[in-house]
Amino acid sequence: MTDFRIVDSKRVADAGFLAVDEVVVESTGDAGDPERFSRMVVRHPGAVVVVPVVDDAHAILLRQFRAATGGKLLEVPAGKRDVDGEPPEETARRELAEEIGLRPGRLVKLAEFWNSPGFCDEYTHLYAAFDLVETDEGEAATHEEAAMTTEVVAFADVDGLIAARQLVDAKSIIGLLLTRRLLAGEYEGIPD
Repeated sequence: MTDFRIVDSKRVADAGFLAVDEVVVESTGDAGDPERFSRMVVRHPGAVVVVPVVDDAHAILLRQFRAATGGKLLEVPAGKRDVDGEPPEETARRELAEEIGLRPGRLVKLAEFWNSPGFCDEYTHLYAAFDLVETDEGEAATHEEAAMTTEVVAFADVDGLIAARQLVDAKSIIGLLLTRRLLAGEYEGIPD
């Protein structure tokens, strides 16, 4: 059996909240001497994703321009974990208030996942938000956020939106499908 371990890391680029490291990996196996090779890794502070549940049948989504795709995507609210020491649950509350002007009375943790582990260490905490109340904390932090719009989407329409390629954002697909299962009593979420 081959084992791998990181034996060295060197920062090669800083770009705002992202950085790129070249890591040296050593593989050891039954067949002989260790081998070394390098990989580029994008360093990311992590993220939270929140599915704002309006009622048992609907959620609030955002339509927002994403420069990486060159167009607008239909997404659930999300944000970076860019406040040192802030627990993921509090980041979720803050991001929801900032992006849609609502505070959750209750959060249920649905999942944690690596977004793109082939090249990036971004780790995401996913929540469903219930008992939403209005707050005046919402404010656009970027040009894209200032221009984004909200849409109420029925959970019953999610499969059709995916099949029609109108919902193509992975975190949103995961969040909506798990929230729908939670509401149907088929999934309990995970302990936070």
